[in-house]
Amino acid sequence: MSAVIEQKKQLVEEITEKFRASQTSIVVDYRGLDVAEVTALRKELRDAGIDFKVYKNTMTRRAVEAAELSGLNDVLVGPTAIAFSNDDVVAPARILNNFMKEHEALEIKGGVIEGQVASLEQIQELAELPNYEGMVSMLLSVLQAPIRNFAYVAKAVAEQKEEQGA
Repeated sequence: MSAVIEQKKQLVEEITEKFRASQTSIVVDYRGLDVAEVTALRKELRDAGIDFKVYKNTMTRRAVEAAELSGLNDVLVGPTAIAFSNDDVVAPARILNNFMKEHEALEIKGGVIEGQVASLEQIQELAELPNYEGMVSMLLSVLQAPIRNFAYVAKAVAEQKEEQGA
């Protein structure tokens, strides 16, 4: 009996550590998805470096309490899977949101973003953000705009001087 209790304690510690270490954790209800759909979802998440696990709600509740994220207790009802991302904050929300658009059976219940319990609206907003490469691209285009405009003005002034000089 004590071996079983010890295994459960280790599992709770593992889940707690995953909540603490992850940038983003998204809790989903996967009821209604068939095996092929769940496998496709797991592959897509794994390719993005996201850990997707199914735990018993009682173990997850204990881990949530230990991680001081008790706001998640309300969503830990029914079949629950959790996507943990240690590196990319946006990726799990974006992948799950896109998958949810194609498969209505998947439902995002809630999540944790950078250590704070997030509402469904916050997760939706996060899902709409571009990925890291997209954000870098946007930043670079913003930084290039003034230089590009200066180059156009300098070229226009040079052409105007040439016309006046000719």
